[in-house]
Amino acid sequence: MNRVILFFLKPLSFLPALIMMYAIYSFSAQSGTDSGNLSYEISVQIVQIGNQVLDKGYEDWEIEEVATNIEYYVRKAAHMTEYFLLAIAVSFPLYVYGVRGIWLLLLAGFICVGFACGDEYHQSFVDGRGPSIRDVCIDSIGIFTGIYVVRIVCWTLLAPARMIARHNERVRRRRAREERRTAQHRGRRHLSTLEKEGKRHIY
Repeated sequence: MNRVILFFLKPLSFLPALIMMYAIYSFSAQSGTDSGNLSYEISVQIVQIGNQVLDKGYEDWEIEEVATNIEYYVRKAAHMTEYFLLAIAVSFPLYVYGVRGIWLLLLAGFICVGFACGDEYHQSFVDGRGPSIRDVCIDSIGIFTGIYVVRIVCWTLLAPARMIARHNERVRRRRAREERRTAQHRGRRHLSTLEKEGKRHIY
């Protein structure tokens, strides 16, 4: 029964990846003006928070000037972050399905980088937007960072389970050896008994 439930629940582990793909596609569908305004508003909020925390005492025009200067980096950081999250959302279900090591890196990387390329191509049809190889490279940094994070976290969290499994395997092998030795010993004793009975029968 549990196996049946897991069989139907495991595919749902890909749902976060589909949600992330939809979110990325939605952001890419924004026009260049709308996307730029969103990045600028986020940059302003970042500067305002920094101004309050660090007590810089910036005036409104200074906040706007700093926000304008960091807007480009905020946009690229957002690119990297969303694909970092996508890579995690793709890699974890693959790990659950048993994809490990270099194959996880290749398969998850292929899916995410392929989606990044398709997303850049999609932007060529959006007003004020266009494809960028640089953005794909930036996205790829977030992608492979996310994949390695999944590998490290899963390896760490599953370490106790691996240790228990190895211990159980050693115990199973030890018992199997002891059972073989016991069976061999019984076989030798039985053979010795038969030989003794044969000698008595002869005499």
